[in-house]
Amino acid sequence: MHEHETATDKLRIIMGDEGLARLQTATVMVFGCGGVGSSCVEALARGCIGKLVIVDKDVVAPSNINRQAIAFTSTVGRRKIDVMSGMIADINPLCTVIARDAFVLPENLEALMSDCLAACNGSIDYIVDAIDTVSTKLALAAYAQEHDIPLISSMGAANKLHPECLHIADIHDTSRDPLSRIMRKECRRRGIRHLTVLYSDEEPVRTAKREPGRERTELGTASFMPPIMGQMIAGEVIRRIAGVSC
Repeated sequence: MHEHETATDKLRIIMGDEGLARLQTATVMVFGCGGVGSSCVEALARGCIGKLVIVDKDVVAPSNINRQAIAFTSTVGRRKIDVMSGMIADINPLCTVIARDAFVLPENLEALMSDCLAACNGSIDYIVDAIDTVSTKLALAAYAQEHDIPLISSMGAANKLHPECLHIADIHDTSRDPLSRIMRKECRRRGIRHLTVLYSDEEPVRTAKREPGRERTELGTASFMPPIMGQMIAGEVIRRIAGVSC
């Protein structure tokens, strides 16, 4: 019944032959295989991206199961890049995967990018930032600006519950998001003129303090928010690369 079907049939209808060809020859690099990153990578693999570079140092933890595409009771304790690589291969065997087990810091970003660019014949078409560390997010934004590589950066999903409040915008046009506020200030300070981000303008849910006497509150994450954010970022990347509905 399905013998003449292929995995690209439905995508070809909406992307066209040329758009599909662009996707199949594109290289996308994703920093972070957590809640946002793992769902983004999954959608990119299903979207026929030809080469995926994935970077993460973490292993799957029990607390990841509520939101991460690679987190199951059977994968707890395994390296995220290994589980992610296996998922990509199962979805799209034609996709080339370059995996790096690395914790990215501003001081090692340049060397990591040089290594990955060398593995990609010197060309990366798009970068996705799905990491949590502000200093590294800023270093990545500066690198992308300096090397003229399109980048989209995920802002925070913690303590947010309403996907309808998510927006793709320039960092300098964001509002009502704590992480975006920090990033805006630091981008201005560092001369980062433009940075495309996915952010939520929802007022964060108020949660209890972590410990008596400490100001910082506990951060919680809904099962649906990071995956939706990852899918939205993948959608932006796929549309841009294919050249449709941008």
